[in-house]
Amino acid sequence: MTRELPKTFDPAELEARWYAHWEDNGCFRPERPGAAPFTIVNPPPNVTGSLHIGHALDNTLQDIVIRYERMRGKDALWVVGTDHAGIATQMVVERQLEARQDKRTNHSREDFVQKVWEWKEESGGTITRQLRRLGCSMDWSREQFTMDPHFTRAVTRVFVDLYDKGLIYRDKRLVNWDPRLKTAISDLEVETREVRGHFWTFRYPLADGSGDIRVSTTRPETMLADMAVAVHPEDERYTELVARGAKVRLPLTGREIPIVADEHADPELGSGAVKITPGHDFNDFEVGKRAGIAPADMLNMLDADAAVCQTADGLVPEELVGLDRFDARARVVAMLKDSGHLVPHVTKDKDGEETQADAEPRTIATPFGDRGGVVIEPWLTDQWYVNAEELAKAPIEAVRKGEVEIVPKSWEKTFFNWMENIQPWCVSRQLWWGHRIPAWYDGNGNVYVAETEEDARAQAGEGIPLTRDEDVLDTWFSSALWPFATLGWPESTDLLEKHYPNDLLVSGFDILFFWDARMMMMGQALTGRNPWPRLYLHGLVRAPDGAKMSKSKGNVVDPLGLIDRYGADALRFFMAAMESQGRDIKMDESRVEGYRNFATKLWNAARFCQANGIGASGTIAAPPARLAANQWIVGEVMQTVEALDAALADLRFDAAANTIYHFVWDRFCDWYLELIKPVFANGAGEDAAAETRLVAGWALDQILVMLHPFMPFVTEELWHAMAAGDDPRPYDLILARWPEPQAEISQQAVAAIDWVIALTTATRAARSELGIAPGAKLPAFCPDPSDTARRVVDRSAAAIERLARLTPVQLGEAPGGAAMQIAAGEDVFVVPLEGVIDLDAERARLTKARDASEKEAFNLARRLDNPNFVEKARPEAVEKARADHAHHAAEVERLDAALARLG
Repeated sequence: MTRELPKTFDPAELEARWYAHWEDNGCFRPERPGAAPFTIVNPPPNVTGSLHIGHALDNTLQDIVIRYERMRGKDALWVVGTDHAGIATQMVVERQLEARQDKRTNHSREDFVQKVWEWKEESGGTITRQLRRLGCSMDWSREQFTMDPHFTRAVTRVFVDLYDKGLIYRDKRLVNWDPRLKTAISDLEVETREVRGHFWTFRYPLADGSGDIRVSTTRPETMLADMAVAVHPEDERYTELVARGAKVRLPLTGREIPIVADEHADPELGSGAVKITPGHDFNDFEVGKRAGIAPADMLNMLDADAAVCQTADGLVPEELVGLDRFDARARVVAMLKDSGHLVPHVTKDKDGEETQADAEPRTIATPFGDRGGVVIEPWLTDQWYVNAEELAKAPIEAVRKGEVEIVPKSWEKTFFNWMENIQPWCVSRQLWWGHRIPAWYDGNGNVYVAETEEDARAQAGEGIPLTRDEDVLDTWFSSALWPFATLGWPESTDLLEKHYPNDLLVSGFDILFFWDARMMMMGQALTGRNPWPRLYLHGLVRAPDGAKMSKSKGNVVDPLGLIDRYGADALRFFMAAMESQGRDIKMDESRVEGYRNFATKLWNAARFCQANGIGASGTIAAPPARLAANQWIVGEVMQTVEALDAALADLRFDAAANTIYHFVWDRFCDWYLELIKPVFANGAGEDAAAETRLVAGWALDQILVMLHPFMPFVTEELWHAMAAGDDPRPYDLILARWPEPQAEISQQAVAAIDWVIALTTATRAARSELGIAPGAKLPAFCPDPSDTARRVVDRSAAAIERLARLTPVQLGEAPGGAAMQIAAGEDVFVVPLEGVIDLDAERARLTKARDASEKEAFNLARRLDNPNFVEKARPEAVEKARADHAHHAAEVERLDAALARLG
């Protein structure tokens, strides 16, 4: 009946075959009209992307959930798609142009955007193909793209709606400006790096000639746009200057600027006076506003390329105009030194000798754009903003009330801290690729926001010429609509009605504010509902030493390479087994290999079943069972299903994976298959063999179903292989029902098998400790047997002999002499050792090993008790010392027990 499985398990061929089968047959589509929905949306990867190890973790967890819910009968929808990734995609196409000695500005906007679309059609599907290799059961028939026409309509509708409600507005503020990309970027797209730099001090003369004030800075070029000097209100050194409205006259520009009192200035740092450049520093911008300087009046001394430009008052020396910011820095310092305004930095050596330098060397936290890779400049421009403070109120309340559960709960504090201190969200970007902002301007600067140019013209009035805003929207603005725009919003569709709100979001914690929080804001603002009731935040996958993976470190792990070597199932199972409620995962290729071995173990178990006439089961409920081993395995299945359901309900992926792993490897393969071998080998009777074939086939079926969410490929292959031929499966495993054993179990039978397992395990451990050959048969005595012991010894002596290698087993007192004791439940067995081993030599061997471990444990404990070691040693060295100490301490206990067995 069954199709004989090859001896060797080779995942590559069957993975490609089964994925194509599932997709071609529509197995990923939600087509259960009467069933309860279950919906998740995939965090849309950049269309420029390829599968990295973080994607592998994120998508594995989602696929486990969606396959599990599909098997539980839900109308399961996993929304898939890609993000247009404004900056990243434009950079890719611009690099292609550069390779041909061409550039974007040689083309019209329309022609360039068309080139991006052409690139997307030719090369933009890499990551979606790679997701298929991972086994992701996404509904590809509804694949989305954030620049699809229906999505663009939704984005435009949202912008206009929020503008009409006063939640989107245009304002002049400082932004993070990327001079390479020539666009604003968000705070979340800025990465801070430690850079070696300098700290210069200058004299700013008082305008009345009565003295000077010293100020220090790491960016001396910005003094060209200084507009004030700030001192602390309680700093007595400057009270009189502030009171009489004193001013300073800036060197180089001659600009007179006020001395203002502001708590931003720290009296304990340097001179206590701080130069204020409100157009080029975020803190200074706020000080300037408090001093009464309107943003429109703040001076700007840099252009979009971060080169010096003339300020509005025309006071920047012409020789500096046009210089790059860093060239201007060097020139400004030289000019201030020549004019006598530079204060040298003085240091003393150990002999008291003074040395002077132009500046104090310092390590400076410097902002870089995560895409452009250059130093970011705070730059004063007109941009579009979302009132994030107002939109954050509903999500904050939803989490506080428990309407949205964040798992693990420890992330709630971070969520509240960020949301309660949220800043206006700059959503305009100076790019050509993206959703163009639906705003038009007339010649007087009046703005008209509308869904179409015709609507804008209607607002402006007949005959008034309009110009459309050149900017596009931040990519995160459109992806914030993902949970509902992918389902047809703003149209009222059946899909939207059934599958929104979604049921769960699985996300890396690193995009909690990029994406997750913004979906909550938009969901509440536009639909009045939370996008999902649960948010699961997983950790990062790190290098084996715990370091963050990066190309510069050369420690990046390619998930596709792991799939090539070990198969997708093994990588998926590793991800699930290591994912422990948001903790970071250390990459361990040996563990991936171990889970490949696990798949092979299951493969070989299926081959054993085939060889003994065990095939597919025809029932969801467990078959009737009379034999103890069969009743025991049915009970084990029931316990495993219950434990799996509990773990997945709590999103404990590690607990779920470990539950099914130990059931398959330990209980089914190592014990049950061993227990039933005599049924087929010893002619136990046709009734016993027939029952066992039914129960074993049913138990294997349950394993395939329970393991399928974690290892979909090998389980689908075995599902069909066990029932191929004249009686094939009526449906694929991916569409099978989750186990419902529905069985009554004899606790006496279960207790009997557990007792045999306990006796066998204890005996094998004792043999190993004492160096007794595993196959040696030993007599055993049970002086005070329990009812279970009497019953099992009477009925299952052959099983005890075969598994524990104990024979004969006698219920009664043991003869005198050296012996070891082993326990099974409440029963203690005595196994005579005279003539089995050299007792004196064994005592000497165990004692020597015990003393060595005790000494090593003592030395390691002393090292770990030393604060200098724990605080100063590399973390991995401390971790290894702790692991070694635990190992040797356990060895002392084990060897003490072995010596005690010898008497």
